[in-house]
Amino acid sequence: MKLQRKNRLRATALGALAVSGALVLTACGSDDNTGGSTPGTGDKTTAASSIDCGNAKGQLRASGSSAQKNAMDLWVKNYMAACSGVEINYNSSSSGEGIVAFNQGTVGFAGSDSALKPEEVAESKKSCKTGQGINLPMVGGPVAIGYHLEGVDKLTLDAPTLAKIFDTKIKKWNDPAIAKLNDGVDLPDKAIQAFHRSEDSGTTQNLGKYLGAAAPKDWKYEAEKKWPAPGGQAASNSSGIAAQVKQVDGAIGYFELSYAKSQGISTVAIDNGGSAPAEATSENASKAIAAAKVTGTGKDLALELDYTTQAEGAYPLVLVTYEVVCDSGNKAETLDTVKSFLSYAASDDGQKILTEAGYAPIPAEINAKVRETINGLS
Repeated sequence: MKLQRKNRLRATALGALAVSGALVLTACGSDDNTGGSTPGTGDKTTAASSIDCGNAKGQLRASGSSAQKNAMDLWVKNYMAACSGVEINYNSSSSGEGIVAFNQGTVGFAGSDSALKPEEVAESKKSCKTGQGINLPMVGGPVAIGYHLEGVDKLTLDAPTLAKIFDTKIKKWNDPAIAKLNDGVDLPDKAIQAFHRSEDSGTTQNLGKYLGAAAPKDWKYEAEKKWPAPGGQAASNSSGIAAQVKQVDGAIGYFELSYAKSQGISTVAIDNGGSAPAEATSENASKAIAAAKVTGTGKDLALELDYTTQAEGAYPLVLVTYEVVCDSGNKAETLDTVKSFLSYAASDDGQKILTEAGYAPIPAEINAKVRETINGLS
């Protein structure tokens, strides 16, 4: 009893530091609603958060999107503090690698910044056995265009100019196209060093979707996870690009906003045709994501984003990271943990902490469908 009380107090104290303290309890899909606890797996609920440990136990392995790494780190920290005896191991690799691991059946869920393709859904049926892989939108946010240019702490670009930069058509920072968008800014005669992802990446694909939609005359490439344009320099993962941009004067790259915030990297404001350029912020990304439409069928909640929005203040270069799970046929030994953990991530508390790390919560109407779907996983 003393040990249980000690664990309960520890979970409560840590949960209070990490989340808002709302006394909201969300179901994790377990049929056990007695309010008891499973020996060795922590308390059924915590008093300071919406974490319901349920029958979660053992180790849950997941992998994929590096764009959501900082969000996942927060969720895992809070969840494991509340649910002793449970270990969540998320390998921040890339969307492409995450999908491969999921379809090979080596992870309980995968993170991907792009929805599953039809061929990937077909492949998932081998590991899901009685079902197939589905997309659950869990994290939103801006894809920040980070840059390092000594003496320039404010920079505006538009889609055509970004397309030409990443296609190596614009090679100098004082190019007339950049100067036109930055009246009064002293732009140096310095070579642009554009960095892109070396591995298959959902962030790359989202950048391609944005450039293809907003600058179709200047970006002729298909939106794929593999970087399509010649030239430029490659770096591994969002963290690798951020590290290069921070280090190299004249560099520009793309990564999730939290990497820019944590490393003090300047970000580009995007001229989307509105009255003023839109800064890369969680609030401005939310304005763009709010217009997203569910295009998935059945339990699949894949979204369609409007990359050409001219809504006031909307930052158009956004992505949504999906947690990819089996709608049915999940492994029995990890199903309860998958449902419990993802229920926390989709809870009010789980979504609320996203803005603190530079992410944008999923719109409430869509998130309600996500919670319902998680509860029905089998």
